[in-house]
Amino acid sequence: MDLYVHPRFEVLRSEKKCICCRVCERQCANGAHGYDESAGTMESYDEKCVNCHRCVALCPTKALKIAETSHSFRQNANWSGHTIQELYLQANTGGVLLSSMGNPRPLPSYFDRILLNASQVTNPSIDPLREPMETRTFLGKKNQTVTRDTRGRLKDNMGAQLELRAPIMFSAMSLGSISYNAHASLANAARELGIFYNCGEGGLHKDFYKYGPNTIVQVASGRFGVHQPYLMAGAAVEIKMGQGAKPGIGGHLPGHKNMGQIAATRMTPEGSDAISPAPHHDIYSIEDLRQLVYSLKEATGNTKPIIVKIAAVHNVAAIASGVARSGADIIAIDGFRGGTGAAPTRIRDNVGIPIELALASVDQKLRDEGIRSDVSLVVGGSIRSSTDWVKAIALGADACYIATGALLALGCHLCRSCHTNLCNWGIATQRPDLVRRLNPEIGAEHLVNLIKAWQHELREIMGGMGINSVEALRGNRLMLRGVGMTREELDILGIKHAGL
Repeated sequence: MDLYVHPRFEVLRSEKKCICCRVCERQCANGAHGYDESAGTMESYDEKCVNCHRCVALCPTKALKIAETSHSFRQNANWSGHTIQELYLQANTGGVLLSSMGNPRPLPSYFDRILLNASQVTNPSIDPLREPMETRTFLGKKNQTVTRDTRGRLKDNMGAQLELRAPIMFSAMSLGSISYNAHASLANAARELGIFYNCGEGGLHKDFYKYGPNTIVQVASGRFGVHQPYLMAGAAVEIKMGQGAKPGIGGHLPGHKNMGQIAATRMTPEGSDAISPAPHHDIYSIEDLRQLVYSLKEATGNTKPIIVKIAAVHNVAAIASGVARSGADIIAIDGFRGGTGAAPTRIRDNVGIPIELALASVDQKLRDEGIRSDVSLVVGGSIRSSTDWVKAIALGADACYIATGALLALGCHLCRSCHTNLCNWGIATQRPDLVRRLNPEIGAEHLVNLIKAWQHELREIMGGMGINSVEALRGNRLMLRGVGMTREELDILGIKHAGL
């Protein structure tokens, strides 16, 4: 059956430029290049290429490029070549198709159909270079009333809060799904930027406890690496109920990635698959969730905000309403384009809804019920640029999570083979020889550069709107206009069509 599947990518090598330095052979963990001793030439094995661009980037003579194969099946509007190849693979192996990173299907991006409004005369714009612009934000439950003591002084009865210099954070990626050096890059960047990174469900490596003030620790269904010092180490605790890339599905770290320090941190047998159940086996209702929320608050002395992370699904507004009443301080919502180290392909590509629609419906639901101040909203699931970030805040988010964007800043080329442990860029691998390819100091520098660039653009966009603080932007849907959308879509988003 393998004969039925043609390689998806072709390695194109210029014989005139190639000097047989064998850099491509040494750099490719997938074995897509080899040297023929007898002929004195380099060979390519297209069936092993995942299009990670490592060989292309490092070839000293620029002799290489990767192209998607022009081989095609007979044209059929219902049975695409990709669908046929996937069927052949399953018929050959009898296994579930696994994929990494986000949903690649050509489904609509509502961020791309939303335009930003701007100020001109009656509401003049603001120059962010010369006038103050507040990008700090605080995540956590906000008091709806001001209380004073007998002498008229304000009472400080605010619950635990997360203070961010800018409303953005690095989303959950576990040690195991990504490398030690990738985690070090995220932790260092978060500390320098005055924001937070989420260690994911794999526990917190002992070397990263020093980044605790900028760390969010996660409690997932598998409870990997969860113990008292771990809970106290972070600035906040996140309960992972769902994930945008695989709603209703648990986590799975293959045994070949669960080795050494990864297994020790997770407190699991080395070499065994680390499987998180789909549900938390102690949570089957909002009341059960409430019990865990308050257990974690007690365990941390009520000093840390509790986040509940849910996937964007069709009844997400009702779910979020229940979560807000569970005692959670922050709700994180992950859209269907969210990244993942490994997910069943059919789940990743067909389950869940866009984050834009989920965010707007949740924000409106909480406002309608008068409980919007009880929780902060953090959203993720393909925040690709500063404009996506701005639009998410205007739709009602207090802050955004980014993950795939952060990995791209580290050098990821979206080859979508994270689960194989063969990441040629040292990001989604545990092989020591590959992990070394990512310099955590340079990685942190790139992350800092990215977020600082986005912050600059955020200030410029806000200035163009005549807005001088993130708080004034949050939920300000009057600054958004839609194009090419139906009336129902505009109503869910709560925005007007362009021209109105």
